[in-house]
Amino acid sequence: MTNHKAFRFILVALMLVWALSSLAASVDQLIKNFDGDQNVNNANAFFKELDNEKFTDELLSFTANTHPDTLRQQVWYWAAEWYYDQQQFELARDYGLKALPHCKTGNNRIVEGDCENLLGAIFIRLANYKEAVVHAQACYELDRRSGDPDMMSSSLNTLAKIYMGARQPKVAEGYILKAIENAKKANNPTRMAVIYGTANEIYHSLGDEQKAYDYAKQAYDINMGQGDLSSAAMRQVGMASALLWLKRYDEAQSNLEAAIPQLRADGNLPSLGIALNQMGGVMLQTKRPAEAVKYYREAAHIFVKLKDYYNESHSRLGLYNALKDSDPKAAMAEMERYKALKDSIYSSEAAQSLSRAHAELANDELMLENEAQRKTTRNVFLIGVAVALLLLAIGALVWWIMRRRNKRQNAINEQLSANIDELREQYRQLHLNYDAAMATNAKKVETDSLTDADKDFLESTVNVVNELIGDGQIDAASVAARLNLSPYQFRQRLSAITGNTPQAFIQVIRMRRARHLLDNHPELNVADVARLCAYNDTPNFTRAFKNTFGITPSQYAAQR
Repeated sequence: MTNHKAFRFILVALMLVWALSSLAASVDQLIKNFDGDQNVNNANAFFKELDNEKFTDELLSFTANTHPDTLRQQVWYWAAEWYYDQQQFELARDYGLKALPHCKTGNNRIVEGDCENLLGAIFIRLANYKEAVVHAQACYELDRRSGDPDMMSSSLNTLAKIYMGARQPKVAEGYILKAIENAKKANNPTRMAVIYGTANEIYHSLGDEQKAYDYAKQAYDINMGQGDLSSAAMRQVGMASALLWLKRYDEAQSNLEAAIPQLRADGNLPSLGIALNQMGGVMLQTKRPAEAVKYYREAAHIFVKLKDYYNESHSRLGLYNALKDSDPKAAMAEMERYKALKDSIYSSEAAQSLSRAHAELANDELMLENEAQRKTTRNVFLIGVAVALLLLAIGALVWWIMRRRNKRQNAINEQLSANIDELREQYRQLHLNYDAAMATNAKKVETDSLTDADKDFLESTVNVVNELIGDGQIDAASVAARLNLSPYQFRQRLSAITGNTPQAFIQVIRMRRARHLLDNHPELNVADVARLCAYNDTPNFTRAFKNTFGITPSQYAAQR
């Protein structure tokens, strides 16, 4: 009898557990339930769960008389918001596009504008900037008609983010300044913090690190005043990024030590990965390579999971610099991974844009780390000599070929034929981009070690590169075509001779031409130099120059 009662008790308990678990259906299942049967009960169940999750400010509920289109509009819009928050951007896009027609039919500009703005943000995360601009501009037009400065500041901020993701920070600056102006009129601190965060990214990309820091600090102060620790942690990462460039390493470390635990607790993987990369940079700058390895490894693991190739490449380069003295074999493995990632980013513009958009915070400080490490080890000095010899050999060939051309071209060639001591000094003092890092694995190339066929090939290659630069358009495929080679054949042969990729080979010539023009032609502005180096727009040229030499063209010209 006792056993029978015990059995009944267990059975009742199991039924109760089953009933409770059925009531606690997941948000995903509730969305699927509504998709299958678009009735008011399923809609209310969905919003009840959002309220339980504290996702909405208040409980949304509908009566049996609510029009089905209203139910579809609200459920699908909030489903898009939910999936955006969960970083499931494809699902967020699908539900946002399903909601948009229903948002438009209600003739409610606020609802329609919210949906357009959300879709703009979603397409930024998907790196589809063409679609992002369409929705963001539609949102701004609705907000402009309303005359509401708070709403206008929000849509302007979205447009600024789009142009940042599309790597046009100068255009983004115009939008963000308008956004700040409208946010001040609206007196909305929460909105202001978000906009200041975007301004931090933009000015970091433009190389104005003090202004980038100031905006991040203002956003941080607002978030802390509101008790929003999650947002404040992201602002601290933005502050640390600027502080690294300003060489205020202790302050950068302090901000990161406060931000990292909060980002872990929030599950904010993109910002956590960037913060870990930055902490690795602090460790390298302060001569703690063993600690740097720990931070870079965790960051690399995160970016592999996120398929963020751009920021993973920074983690790999950081690991190379941290390991090259203590474990050269492991360091070279990281360098190989770094080179593979760079090739992948070159071959897929969408992948590069996507990784930058996901990051939301710039992460270029790893280039700064290389400078200190190169100055402190004998091995890196020898690598510098090898690179200088390679550049001298290429410069001599270019000078010999181009001396037959016009006076202006001859002037460029004279700079390319600089002696090895000058090249070595430049290598120690300038922040070279990843092309210099890739050259660490390249073999030494002496002029007298080249066969006649190799010399002819290099002469032809350099000649074609300069002709294409003169035509205003240059890429590896075009060079290969002029040489009657496939891109693969061209890459293989050039790499076998120089140890460099075609992109790296071409970039060396373009950047040296740019530096020569800035040194010898003060009458040219930065836009003129960009055009003469075959860049279609000044921001891309400025970014390439800064990645190569560590400063912007304007800063370089001012230091002449």
